[in-house]
Amino acid sequence: MHDGSIVIATPAQARHLVLLFHGLGSSADNFAPVGGAIARARPDAFVVSVDGHHPSTLGSGREWFSVVGITEENRPERIADAMPLFQESIAYWQKASGIGAGDTTLAGFSQGAIMALESSQIERPPAARVVALAGRFAQAVRRAPTGLKFHLIHGEQDGVVPARASVEAARALQAAGGDVTLDLLPGLGHGIDARALRLAIGYLDRSHP
Repeated sequence: MHDGSIVIATPAQARHLVLLFHGLGSSADNFAPVGGAIARARPDAFVVSVDGHHPSTLGSGREWFSVVGITEENRPERIADAMPLFQESIAYWQKASGIGAGDTTLAGFSQGAIMALESSQIERPPAARVVALAGRFAQAVRRAPTGLKFHLIHGEQDGVVPARASVEAARALQAAGGDVTLDLLPGLGHGIDARALRLAIGYLDRSHP
């Protein structure tokens, strides 16, 4: 596992684990300010900004999977290949914090959100909440696990991952009986602004998880 992850908060009596996953070409360090805002809102949370497992094939930062030559057809396979390391990272921090899946939140942006969302589709999802900013599923939703909450936040002007990806995901999760919220932000492109951060913190500033 790449050791560039940044531990942002380690409260003496942590009740929740929040793991942050950055986007393509970014890093744990770049995403750390989001973790700092979450830690201030949730002083009982063990917060970690996790570093991508591989150097970006686009030249800077880190990535969870390569997008060179990626297509709708091969994206699921690439994410499936990346999933074991992703799960390993989650398990590592759960062990380090002493906090299990039932009190773990995965919060990701773009490629990090894709990985977090797709982790919900495996047989035993590693978290009880997924906050996806500008994310998407790699393929159609297959299941909506009982007890897992999804919070989808997306800029309406996103030119990288179209907002319709979150709209379609929310519709599919609801149809499958899932617990999902959807927030579309006018004027926001592929990024996180004050509104998106406020929404993410609001979903995390709850009693469970």
